[in-house]
Amino acid sequence: MRTPTYLPKHIAIAYHQELPAAAQEAKNVAAELERLGISTPFCASLEEDELCRRVQEKQFDILVALGGDGSMLRAGRMCAPLGLPILGINMGRFGFLIEVQQKNWRSVLPSLLGGNFWMEDRMMLHTEHWRDGDLLDSWEVLNDVVICRGQYVRPIQISAYVDDHFLAAYVADGLIASTATGSTAYAMAAGGPIMPPELRNILLMPVAPHLSIDRGILLAEGSQITMTVQTTHEAVLSVDGSSPIDMLPGDRVCAAAGDHTVSFVRFEDPGYFYRNLTRYMERNPVAGNMS
Repeated sequence: MRTPTYLPKHIAIAYHQELPAAAQEAKNVAAELERLGISTPFCASLEEDELCRRVQEKQFDILVALGGDGSMLRAGRMCAPLGLPILGINMGRFGFLIEVQQKNWRSVLPSLLGGNFWMEDRMMLHTEHWRDGDLLDSWEVLNDVVICRGQYVRPIQISAYVDDHFLAAYVADGLIASTATGSTAYAMAAGGPIMPPELRNILLMPVAPHLSIDRGILLAEGSQITMTVQTTHEAVLSVDGSSPIDMLPGDRVCAAAGDHTVSFVRFEDPGYFYRNLTRYMERNPVAGNMS
């Protein structure tokens, strides 16, 4: 938890380009910021090259992102290397990563401009894909890294190592290496624990394991996880839900805490995380009838 050392004066407003309502609401946010004294807020789609360029040139103090959790992931990957804080406005369905809802963003803008907020820093995973000793690609990941079966409904074999020491061999539909942020995403759907957002640990969670360890394992802060795939049929890799990348037998994926963190702007006390969690769970019609 950090408090700001400045008052935001240069603000970018970015929106999910496939949500027409988000584009219009972004214009409304820009107009309200101008009314409050901000000179010409920059407004663009998250996909626009000019936005990325201006972020890289450090032209902004805050990025306001309108969309759902996917938009927050994209904004996080863009902003984290520059240390640019993100204020999310939820235009999606759940919005686990977002505190401010579409109906109440006007009420928080004066607090934003007055510096009455705090910043929540969330760990990213530095992830690498290796094949035969060659580094094929690397990423900074906010949610999770997933190795899973492809189109064939058959489990794959994955060996997991922690700091180069053998941990376990899995026969499963997949294996997830998750941050605390990702613990409320795919890992939670697979039955994993929910981690407080400030933790810098990695959660290792199997998906539909067969005669294998069926519990999630929480790795110590600073650990590196290496996952090696062995299969006679298709296996794929996905980082933060991106398009699948084909994996060959012997391919390795290494993940450890990265150098960058994503900073989210918060206005409520830190207990907001648990209140949001309870509210989302109570959307279950059965849970809603319990007292």
